[in-house]
Amino acid sequence: MLDPPDDDPAPAPPLLPGASGALSSARRAGWRGAACAALVLLAGSVWQHGLDLGTGLAALLAVVVGGLVAAPRRSEPVLRSEAKPGRTRHGLAEALLANIPDPVILIDRRALVIETNAAARALLPSLRPRHPLSFALRDPDVLAGIETVLRTGEPLKTLYSPRVPTERTFEVQIGAMQGGGAARAGPNVVLFLRDLTSAQRLETMRVDFVANASHELRTPLASLLGFIETLQGPARDDARARERFLGIMRVQALRMTRLIDDLLSLSRIELRAHVPPTQVVDVVPLARQIADSLGVLARERGVTIALEAEPGPQRILGDRDEILRVIENLAENAVKYGGDGGRVEIHVGSRPAEDGRPPQVEIAVRDEGPGIAPEHLPRLTERFYRVDAASSRQQGGTGLGLAIVKHILNRHRGRLVIESTPGEGAVFRALIPAHGEAKEPADQGQATSRRPV
Repeated sequence: MLDPPDDDPAPAPPLLPGASGALSSARRAGWRGAACAALVLLAGSVWQHGLDLGTGLAALLAVVVGGLVAAPRRSEPVLRSEAKPGRTRHGLAEALLANIPDPVILIDRRALVIETNAAARALLPSLRPRHPLSFALRDPDVLAGIETVLRTGEPLKTLYSPRVPTERTFEVQIGAMQGGGAARAGPNVVLFLRDLTSAQRLETMRVDFVANASHELRTPLASLLGFIETLQGPARDDARARERFLGIMRVQALRMTRLIDDLLSLSRIELRAHVPPTQVVDVVPLARQIADSLGVLARERGVTIALEAEPGPQRILGDRDEILRVIENLAENAVKYGGDGGRVEIHVGSRPAEDGRPPQVEIAVRDEGPGIAPEHLPRLTERFYRVDAASSRQQGGTGLGLAIVKHILNRHRGRLVIESTPGEGAVFRALIPAHGEAKEPADQGQATSRRPV
């Protein structure tokens, strides 16, 4: 028999080192493991504490019964704290899907939506799980492509071009996906949408540019070839015709030279568009230089050039040659298209900070010409765009002058504002942040139709 316990007994030591671990093992192993563990515990307790056989057998029975109760069934997982492999894979798939920037949609063979990512839901807000894909995407080519993939099992590509809220173009890659419990009912289908809008716009711009440049070069080249053949044939010995044809050939050659120079200038400006200028430039002397250099052209057309500059320097951070090109293009356009016998005013001054923009230096060129219709204003800075193509070619224009101005001003964090009313002339304003205030512009370009001031 055991002695009666003291009033304040010390905490009993564990029955046997590792007993708690053995008990846990018994629970995992079932009743056989529980019995074996209990025998070990019983022997250790009798040896350490002198338990009698009856008390030991009772303890053995309690442990075995506890093991049977706690033992897991065969159909249950061994460790409840461990995540299921399928659930882990599903979470990983969801994470991967969420981080794909392009829209991805997973549907079953009935075209019911199974899973989507954030990009797909942003593109098609009507997408709902377990709802037909056709509720949100009604494109016949895409739906026909899904049926083809389900029938043949072969992937295919098609185009999807939504018009609302903006016109966009997507390449839709459709493929069958086998696996999982759904394989019995047939494959799932995954749709991957790649946005081609920007690429198509760039390609359109490239094609238009090549076509326009080719056209502009082809016209003077054809003229040159025609006059050369004439001089080699019927006009070989005609001195008067030779002089007249050589003059025309010179004009056409100069036109091609200007076009090539403008194309090269535009290319150089675009290459440096991301590099902001760092040179401090005073705009007033540059405006005087351009006004003097255009004096001969102005006198030929009976046009008066007036330069007005506010007192003091008007400094900006800029590229001197590019700012000269801006003033020259704007002033030359005003002289050429402002009408014979008119007046061209060049104003250089400052503008205070307004509408969230910093203080600016303004270069304004005003003419008294026929003005520009409102529908042409937004497109004047496009390459090769002309209000009157015949008149522009007659004046020796290349259609690139205002495009060059826009790109130069973009590089200088400035903007071009065009104001015109038909019959009342036009004002072209180049606005550039003043020195020490060069910041990103709130607007890269603006055209308004209103009376010049």
